[in-house]
Amino acid sequence: MNTIIADKLTKRFGDFTAVDNITFEVGKGEIFGFLGANGAGKTTAMRMLCGLLGPTSGKATVAGFDVYKQSEKIKRNIGYMSQKFSLYNDLTVKENIEFYGTVYGLTRLQIKEKTTKLLERLQMISEKNKFVKDLPLGWKQKISFSVAILHEPKIVFLDEPTGGVDPITRRQFWELIYETADEGTTVFVTTHYMDEAEYCNRVSIMVDGRIDALGSPQYLKQKYNATSMDEVFYMLARETATK
Repeated sequence: MNTIIADKLTKRFGDFTAVDNITFEVGKGEIFGFLGANGAGKTTAMRMLCGLLGPTSGKATVAGFDVYKQSEKIKRNIGYMSQKFSLYNDLTVKENIEFYGTVYGLTRLQIKEKTTKLLERLQMISEKNKFVKDLPLGWKQKISFSVAILHEPKIVFLDEPTGGVDPITRRQFWELIYETADEGTTVFVTTHYMDEAEYCNRVSIMVDGRIDALGSPQYLKQKYNATSMDEVFYMLARETATK
């Protein structure tokens, strides 16, 4: 079962084509990496799939809902974590969780139960009354991700979630992603860190708004006779530069 289907999806801003005719599918419980350099079109494509930005042309469904006609239903069935983590710095950890639980339409009992479970999972019970602004970046990141899946969405979209954090924290964050995918949630993650591609089931690599490569990391490395995803990306970039 595919939770995301995009067919020739395109977004233009005037004469500029930010997303150019992209086609791909993502299966249930899959960790799908959406890779590319800054400005490649990753965030624009994600915003269309999240129902936040209307496409210029093409087709797409997310969790079974049409991106043109059912964007509000899409928003209710997905989780989303932006590059800025979306937390309120002047609220405590517990207050942030409770606030988003209300936004997602959970009952008071559900919010109470999920708050306790989330704090235990993150080993942050003793920090629940601390203001988010006083927490290390890595902790903010983990809370933001956990809040994004508080309502148990079918799909969670992560927009460059590991930017600016140290390698150890990045690895811990990916462990949370694995746990989430194992529970059946589809994870769609954009990143410009090519080493993170190795953690995905499949990846697409965007160059100038197009998807120039799509497949498992192992498949792509074999196809381009490369030892790492960094090498794959550089080969694609060189091909584009010589066209």
